[in-house]
Amino acid sequence: MSMRKFVCMLFVITNASLAFGEEGPDLGTEATPAQIAAWDVSIGADGAGLPEGSGTAEQGAAIYAVHCIACHGKEGVGQLNNRLVGGHGSLAGPAPVRTVGSFWPYATTIFDYIRRAMPYQYTASLEDKEVYAVTAYILFLNGIIDEEEVMNAETLPKVHMPNRDNFVLAYPDNPD
Repeated sequence: MSMRKFVCMLFVITNASLAFGEEGPDLGTEATPAQIAAWDVSIGADGAGLPEGSGTAEQGAAIYAVHCIACHGKEGVGQLNNRLVGGHGSLAGPAPVRTVGSFWPYATTIFDYIRRAMPYQYTASLEDKEVYAVTAYILFLNGIIDEEEVMNAETLPKVHMPNRDNFVLAYPDNPD
């Protein structure tokens, strides 16, 4: 290690020690159950972890118009990289269009992604019922569910996405 790297590391360590004070950064302190619960927001393909709440495509259209249309366009047609709708039957062709309706294998993934990452400028700002509604709207736009269908923790995992059977599990439960 060069002297310059050593001095830089020493500077960083010294400043980190000053920033955390005498108590240190609490490394090695066990997380409380409440902290773990707040971080554990993953939604499984089978719907494990889905919260309470519900929404319909009709409710989702109004939320979409306020929070999503600027990036994803009217009715989800957007641009090349932010398109949510269409692309059905294009995956095997020379110019596949990967959208929620043509590519994504699980409806629960849509909920999980919207809940964590959308809207882009205000991530994780939607209430769970709003996320269910926007998810329902996107599924409806892709012709996967009817407009009046209610999406919730029970119904969302039962939605069969058009491309579900074309995904191969990397780590199947039973490798035999």
